[in-house]
Amino acid sequence: MSLKISNRKIALLGILGAQALALSFMENLIPPLPGLPPGAKPGFSNIVTMYTAATMGLGEALYITAIKAIFAGLTRGATAFFMSFSGGLLSTFVMFGLMRLKKQPFGIAGIAVAAAIAHNLGQLLAATAITGTLSVLGYAPLLLFFAVITGLVTGTVLKIVMPALEKQSRFLT
Repeated sequence: MSLKISNRKIALLGILGAQALALSFMENLIPPLPGLPPGAKPGFSNIVTMYTAATMGLGEALYITAIKAIFAGLTRGATAFFMSFSGGLLSTFVMFGLMRLKKQPFGIAGIAVAAAIAHNLGQLLAATAITGTLSVLGYAPLLLFFAVITGLVTGTVLKIVMPALEKQSRFLT
């Protein structure tokens, strides 16, 4: 019996991973936004990561993060992998930690904003390491503003699609 549960969990992770990759692919079709650093995207694939962290756990959410980073590396190169992985790791740990608080003072939208800020911070740290200069930190105020907006959007979308994701998960667990 536990083998079936394990197989179902693997199947669900595969579906969630595919959903995250599809959202990531669609984000890559969005043209660069004026005034933002190259590669700045809304973070829609983080909807799947947040759902996974909330319902399955940290390890499974890190799996989604790794899959997204590998996809970025395969489609956009090593720098994109490093940036995606750095931002994704920090973001996933922050969202998971906030979701585990006994009192939820932030709600899903607040957690999404904190995760978006953490993602941008992780990417800024990666960019600093890649370039060897602190000048990339000049993007921090703009990215903070962008993270608040995109976090609110992704948190709101997660609230809206949560019933469909839960239905999908019940079918496979």
